[in-house]
Amino acid sequence: MRITEVKLTKKQRVELEYIEHFDPRPFMQKRSRIILDKADGMPSKNIAERQSCSEHKVNRWVRRYLEHGVDGLRNKPGQGAKSIMDSSDEEAVRLAIEKDRLSVMKAKERWQQATGKEACRDTYRAFLSALAQDLDV
Repeated sequence: MRITEVKLTKKQRVELEYIEHFDPRPFMQKRSRIILDKADGMPSKNIAERQSCSEHKVNRWVRRYLEHGVDGLRNKPGQGAKSIMDSSDEEAVRLAIEKDRLSVMKAKERWQQATGKEACRDTYRAFLSALAQDLDV
């Protein structure tokens, strides 16, 4: 379904302009600008070029806005990269560290063998840092 025009109330326009200028999330600013441009009569192709995205994405955000309002511009739950390590890994990490107190890399290898998960060195260290902060409380 192709949407050729969007009509906004004054309240909707003010809300989108506020999001465009004051929301700390760049994706919300961009999506708000897409809706405002469409409401100003700009063709989807021009908006796509201006926003460095596809015409399909422009139409998708317009459709979602018309169906759900501002909530339609937010990311849906569950989107994005999933965490490699979470609280379920704490015990396995602690055991691995206890066996090799002086070697982070050996502890990481033991954790990987015990859980079947893999993480890069930086991810593992970040997880250890978060664990250490929890212990300092």
